[in-house]
Amino acid sequence: MRTILTIQSHVAFGHVGNRAAVFPLERLGFDAIAVNTVQFSNHTGYGAWTGMVLPPDHIADVLNGVEARGALDGLHAVLTGYMGDATLGDVVLSAVARAKQGNRDALYCCDPVMGDVGRGFFVRPGIPEFFRDRAVPQADIITPNQFELEYLTGHTVTDLASALAATRAARSLGPRWVMVTSLTRADAPADRIEVLLDGPDGAFLVATPRLDLTPPPSGAGDCVAALFLAKFLETGDGALALSHAASAVYAVFKATRDSGQRELQIIAAQDQLVRPDQLFPADRVS
Repeated sequence: MRTILTIQSHVAFGHVGNRAAVFPLERLGFDAIAVNTVQFSNHTGYGAWTGMVLPPDHIADVLNGVEARGALDGLHAVLTGYMGDATLGDVVLSAVARAKQGNRDALYCCDPVMGDVGRGFFVRPGIPEFFRDRAVPQADIITPNQFELEYLTGHTVTDLASALAATRAARSLGPRWVMVTSLTRADAPADRIEVLLDGPDGAFLVATPRLDLTPPPSGAGDCVAALFLAKFLETGDGALALSHAASAVYAVFKATRDSGQRELQIIAAQDQLVRPDQLFPADRVS
């Protein structure tokens, strides 16, 4: 059984963080070891929530217990996302180091959750700097959105050329693969949204129709990062994994729109996570 350690937030209601990542990983055939960084009633986009940010000592204790079972040996990957506090950084990177000691081929996929276009930063002070200066340089794969990519690199993205310049700058920080999970650019049709991958084999772009979802559902980045990582581990093909991830998350968006609900309809669209009805191709752009 292929295993992924996923260290992210947890909500009781809705689908963000581990609640948006674990189920897709499992549907794609991976055993997901889920360690939660926060326990909230719902995601913070609602403006009100209950629960708490879990202290680093608690998370370290959980990881030590997992390690005591031998579960960190032979991991295929570590996936990290939303962190409640920058003080958790050492715990996360320690877990990554231990996973790579157990399997030198294990991948670290870092989703540098910090903010978004229109919202700005929505994390505690110190977290953006932690991702930029410490986590991203150690990652094999990063999955920023456009806002996060611009922060990490200092590059403003307006068109395909500037997007590729930014992904090249991000790769120069350390990661081999950079997947931009929500690219919007002036030189593309306004009714499309794109996902861009830049890696050792070139750069690839997938465009899907832009659906009318108001407000935009949270958790899509968490879901697509998990989908891409799982499919990449399965196939070793970045373009194929990109196509699958973008197509599957588009199906989730369609199910969400059709339901009239605010939360991602991951369960309703679960078969699409594995075999999307509509497969959007990944076109080479560099």
